[in-house]
Amino acid sequence: MNDTETDVDTEYRETEDKRVLELRRDSTRVTVSVTKKGYGMLIVADETGELERYYGFDMALDHAAEALGVPPGEVDVPEAARDMGM
Repeated sequence: MNDTETDVDTEYRETEDKRVLELRRDSTRVTVSVTKKGYGMLIVADETGELERYYGFDMALDHAAEALGVPPGEVDVPEAARDMGM
């Protein structure tokens, strides 16, 4: 999915043990992930590794947007990912 206002490509996927929201803008990639084993902290990471951990999805998403250089709150989140961190 492409958010045309901010030029951020978003992709949501699930692995055996994680839920992952990948955000890409130009050559920068940031992920927000959480384990499937109950309520855990969301991990924000880029190509260099983990940046921060958050309990709230909104805070994690805001940090990911900042890492991509777009205003917080302006990333289009796929429906399947909207309950991450709850």
